[in-house]
Amino acid sequence: MLAILILILRYLLMILLYLFLGWAIYTLWRDLRFQSQVVTTQKIPRITLTLESDVDNSPRVFNKPELILGRDPECDLCVPDEVVSSRHARLIYRYMQWWVEDLQSTNGTFLNDQRVETATVIIKGDELRIGRQIVLIDIETFE
Repeated sequence: MLAILILILRYLLMILLYLFLGWAIYTLWRDLRFQSQVVTTQKIPRITLTLESDVDNSPRVFNKPELILGRDPECDLCVPDEVVSSRHARLIYRYMQWWVEDLQSTNGTFLNDQRVETATVIIKGDELRIGRQIVLIDIETFE
């Protein structure tokens, strides 16, 4: 009789353990789904880049979270200058801000005449110098 009681208690404990694990997995899944909805609805502000030395001085408007600047024609902003590396710098939108990173370029990336050593926040009106080219930055603000 005691053996049957212990067996029943074991089964009840096992069922409770599986219920707890199911609840924990469901809670994690629900939180992950909520976070993914927050990320997908996050609006990326448009960033406008203008090459100061460009003949037609036409601004280029981007609305994606990552931009590559460099001499390579595959880059988002192609800078035709032999001093600029093929993949010179990266602009990335994260933590609700635009950041600039140097991609180990030969001649360095400068933000407002300060060398970019680590990822640095950029704001509207900043000047980014890559090689001999100056890129003017304008960021859309939400109201």
